[in-house]
Amino acid sequence: MVHFYPPTSPYDHGMLDTGDGNRIYYEQLGHPQGKPAVYVHGGPGAPGSRRPIRAWDPERYRVIRFDQRNCGDSTPHASDPAADMSLNTTQHLIDDMERLREHLGIERWLVNGASWGSTLALAYAQQHPERVTEVIIQAVTMTRPSETYWLYRGAGRFQPEAWDRFRDGVPEDERDGDLLAAYARLMENPDRAVRAKAAADWLAWEDAVISNEPTHIPGMYSDREIDAQIAFVRICAHFFSNGAWLEEDQLLRNAHKLAGIPGVLAHGRHDMGSPVETAWELAKAWPDARLHIFEDSGHVGSDALRDTVYAAIEEFKDR
Repeated sequence: MVHFYPPTSPYDHGMLDTGDGNRIYYEQLGHPQGKPAVYVHGGPGAPGSRRPIRAWDPERYRVIRFDQRNCGDSTPHASDPAADMSLNTTQHLIDDMERLREHLGIERWLVNGASWGSTLALAYAQQHPERVTEVIIQAVTMTRPSETYWLYRGAGRFQPEAWDRFRDGVPEDERDGDLLAAYARLMENPDRAVRAKAAADWLAWEDAVISNEPTHIPGMYSDREIDAQIAFVRICAHFFSNGAWLEEDQLLRNAHKLAGIPGVLAHGRHDMGSPVETAWELAKAWPDARLHIFEDSGHVGSDALRDTVYAAIEEFKDR
């Protein structure tokens, strides 16, 4: 039975100036002298949670949450067509994390993330292993081009009606080509109505992918206000159409850089968006990681999966 702590709200928040016109929203929860831990949200473009935390011991942890570039309360917001997407890449996000660590005077921190957040957590840890104490990730992805191809085309074999609607959301002459690039172009259209429709079509597909999971949440992706929809899809399409600026097996090939860093990987057997093979391959390449596979879970997660993540958080608080 997982022990939950009393709800803890932020004791500090601020905006980090990146020096290139972007400002990153962050907040701190728990104890100012506690063990530092940073949460890396998914998407890319789904901002961090604003809910009070309960899984982190507020007397032992100092938890940092932040909104990645152009989403949530970070500025400029990607719903604004003037926001420059060329300044939002995986390397920019890694640099933002490192800049935030330095700004907060943190020497090393635990890195926790889910979905796209697991990719960014891995990329950060491989580039700055000396700054990472442990890694806890769920819904493991490495955002390889082969993975995004599966998510936005291959998985259509299981949801052909929904995938046809997703494909038909782009101009007819682009439907047999690179759908992600086509959506990225739609999300740069100056007409807000065009961007809003493309975002709705994209998010409907995301909802369809998880619809057969044991614990799926109807409308999990599409149930957000319109500016958040536009920002989420604009950022996703921008990243995925560019392969997240990662080589096919870059994070797997560099897993050896994580040697000595304890890791906990939690993944659902029924994760249609990110098949369990990715987590399996990473665990084999990272000897210090423990992989837990859950038969009752998909990408959304389950109580058993979350309990394992919470147990890892509790285990590492005194390390």
